[in-house]
Amino acid sequence: MDKALRISFCCSGTEPEPWLQGLRVALPDADVSLWQPGAPLADVAVVWGPPQAFFDEQTRLRVIFNTGAGVDALLRLQLPAGVPLVRLQDAGMGAQMAEYVCHAVIGHYRGFGAMAAEVAQGLWRPRMPAPRAQHTVAVLGLGVLGQRVLRALQAFDFPVRGWSRSPKTLPGVATFAGPEGLHACVDNSAVLVNLLPLTPETRGLLNRETLSWLRPGAQVINVARGAHVVDDDLLALLDSGHIGHAALDVFHTEPLPADHPYWRHPRVTVTPHTSARTLRDETIAQIAANIGAWRRGEPLRGVVDLKLLY
Repeated sequence: MDKALRISFCCSGTEPEPWLQGLRVALPDADVSLWQPGAPLADVAVVWGPPQAFFDEQTRLRVIFNTGAGVDALLRLQLPAGVPLVRLQDAGMGAQMAEYVCHAVIGHYRGFGAMAAEVAQGLWRPRMPAPRAQHTVAVLGLGVLGQRVLRALQAFDFPVRGWSRSPKTLPGVATFAGPEGLHACVDNSAVLVNLLPLTPETRGLLNRETLSWLRPGAQVINVARGAHVVDDDLLALLDSGHIGHAALDVFHTEPLPADHPYWRHPRVTVTPHTSARTLRDETIAQIAANIGAWRRGEPLRGVVDLKLLY
């Protein structure tokens, strides 16, 4: 292998040293360094939230690895033409996402939040769960994370549906595709889980019309991007009771502004973009394996289609 391979690390908001050490252990014959303005040209970039200056200076890049599954922020930059952009496919995020979604779905289905409030008042009110067969969960986005969430929901015997841009077949899942399939997937569902990539087509997709297709009292879970939701529309449906609960982990502006209505709404649960955190060791292992395959002339896994934006 070429010992001259240079890897430049540029991840904002990250303590770099553990990442640099991990990459050096995983790729001992590569030159791994932290990017600073004026740094030597590299062959490989490992990035999260880099400045445009990084790409303006790094004119020799042959492949770019993003240390997350979402690449919408990165695609707002001017990236070098013809250089593959590779995103994480799981790296430990799938199990976390499944935990988050199942916790939210089960908590709403069993009424655990209301029960906890009653117990805090000293009230003893056992309750029977609603018929499970009527608690259909619709998952939007059938990539690696969406499929992991669906498998977890199936373990609890919830009826599940899935929607994606193009047709997919998944065991035990009623699948729908394309604009014409969205209504059929969401219609009368008890829960909507959003795991879509953010593209021009999906921005604002969760609006008054689409959310009104859910059955009254339904739950909305957004663990993808805040820009998928039209906030005013969701708040109006929460106020009317058509949406019974929203578990929101992502927002248009993060951190969520202190004066945002979501903080105070009795039917909203806010979490600080923590449904699936990047796990350093798993991410390094995935990137290192991908680099090894690439250096052997094998296909890269997780390459972003720049026409589809994911």
